[in-house]
Amino acid sequence: MQSRLESFIEVLLNTIIGWLIAIVTQIIVFPLFDIHVSFSEQIGISVIFTSIAIVRSYVIRRWFNKRLRLAAAGIARKMT
Repeated sequence: MQSRLESFIEVLLNTIIGWLIAIVTQIIVFPLFDIHVSFSEQIGISVIFTSIAIVRSYVIRRWFNKRLRLAAAGIARKMT
């Protein structure tokens, strides 16, 4: 089981790596689709999506951990 802090750190690290990949991808892909934005606009766009990703990932991680804990407790009750 992960603590809330451990879940947050995992989500944050995963999202930072994803954010760096997204910035590089935007720099390469946007021009291919004739989308021309400044680098600061690309950062702004990615910050919005990254913030959403952090919240989404954290909520899913905590929900999943809660379900695992409940399932383990249910199995333990059946065994006793």
